[in-house]
Amino acid sequence: MSISPNQIAQQVVESILAQKLSPGERLGEQELADLFGVSRTLVREALMQLQARGFVEVRPRRGWYVVEPSVEDARDAFSARRIIESGILADAGRPLQSVTPRLRAHIAEEQQAIDGADAATRAFLLADFHVCLAESMGHRSLSDILRDLTARTTLAASLYQSRHEASQSCAEHEAIV
Repeated sequence: MSISPNQIAQQVVESILAQKLSPGERLGEQELADLFGVSRTLVREALMQLQARGFVEVRPRRGWYVVEPSVEDARDAFSARRIIESGILADAGRPLQSVTPRLRAHIAEEQQAIDGADAATRAFLLADFHVCLAESMGHRSLSDILRDLTARTTLAASLYQSRHEASQSCAEHEAIV
């Protein structure tokens, strides 16, 4: 079974979300081709998809890199996520009672990650709450959009978010539920 450029791109995004790939990290075409057992052409197609989505950039004569979001990029991504989330909540009011236990469990995991020293898990869970909320409320299209924003905000959080700011985000999630 061969792997497609879309599957390669998804694996790279998941690695960004899990903070296995850091902002500014070089992505070697040959290394990725060897890892996935595919040609460099397929890897290049995947990287071009990710470039169009804002996750990687190509530097002339240097190669592909995970983007390093600026403070302004971070503000923009967080703002977009807030606007989408506000729309989801305005559409349904508050999360349905049937999904509240799932959201509360997610918030408990967030708090554990904040209390612990695992910054990667903390950043992922705080961002993933928004995807979880959209999915729980039946918004598949918005959850797909939020996945991309989540990866962007996770990159930004790894550069700019303090533990205190993470606690504030968790408190905001509790207020939503």
